[in-house]
Amino acid sequence: MTMAYLNRIATAVPEYDVHDAFVEFAEKMLANPRLRAIFRRVVGRANIAHRYSFLNPMTGSGQFSSHDATEFYRPGNFPSTARRMELFEKSAPMLMRMAVDRLALSEKERSGITHVLVTCCTGLYAPGLDFEIVDHLGLSADVERTVIGFMGCYAAINALKLARHIVRSDPKAGVLMVNLELCTLHFQETQDLEQVLSFLVFADGAAASLITAREQGFALDSFKAVMVPETSGLITWKIRDLGFDMLLSGQVPGELGRALHTGGLMSERDSIDLWAVHPGGRSILDAVEKGLELPADALAASREVLSRFGNMSSATVMFVLQWIMQQARPGQRGCAMSFGPGLTAETMRFHVV
Repeated sequence: MTMAYLNRIATAVPEYDVHDAFVEFAEKMLANPRLRAIFRRVVGRANIAHRYSFLNPMTGSGQFSSHDATEFYRPGNFPSTARRMELFEKSAPMLMRMAVDRLALSEKERSGITHVLVTCCTGLYAPGLDFEIVDHLGLSADVERTVIGFMGCYAAINALKLARHIVRSDPKAGVLMVNLELCTLHFQETQDLEQVLSFLVFADGAAASLITAREQGFALDSFKAVMVPETSGLITWKIRDLGFDMLLSGQVPGELGRALHTGGLMSERDSIDLWAVHPGGRSILDAVEKGLELPADALAASREVLSRFGNMSSATVMFVLQWIMQQARPGQRGCAMSFGPGLTAETMRFHVV
């Protein structure tokens, strides 16, 4: 059976670092002094230094300067879903082009692309990003396109699984995968502290990757999905009149930790050298580390990405894999893992060639 390889990864974020501006805005939004105090304490423990958005927290010049965050998110007049999707349609292609261009596809690689996969849960329109990618790269009109939508943070693992199936069925196939999310489009005006804290971790970002049968990068060995029973309501993502409405329960870390501790990964843990865990937040990473009884430095790549970029939904695990790819040694074995609605953990085993 043909082996599929994740050859290369490139990543991109918009130019505006909005983390500090968001913290200030969100704290003022909370009317209850007790909730504001709790919010400040959680901010101090979140281990996030930077998060990027296509929305400009200050007026000024720049690539995305027409998208003024202070105008977009006005207290008492937050934008409709239609307005949010208008900005997605304008800004998502710009971020996509940044990531795809950084992948630096050679002419031979570009001509060998037979499939385009896109993951996104923060915006949609048609013709969509899949068409934008084909146009931007000048790909053949018969390229096969697939959009994996609304799966949340674990979508990239599902897309890699699909890419593996494609390459294994056709060794000449070349798969270009793009994971793109504009999470900052969906901030909500609310007094619900749990909801405000969920917004604290999310950011915008994109990744572009090439998957082929060429023996380079990470060999995609196997995939497994683990659904945690009776937890379907802990992460939800629904389209409403004022954007996409997220629920991220504080019970998620504990449920994940327990599921991982009793799952099959515990018996395989000692054979894994590299851990590419989706940094859904500090508490998620702490729960994975405790649940799998990992050494303190096992999730260093995930914690670095969380600190530098926050949680960019489906793109985030690709940032972690890119960080690991730059330092990994041939022969090392790894496990990538992302979490999302269901409550589900999607895992991928790989090794370095």
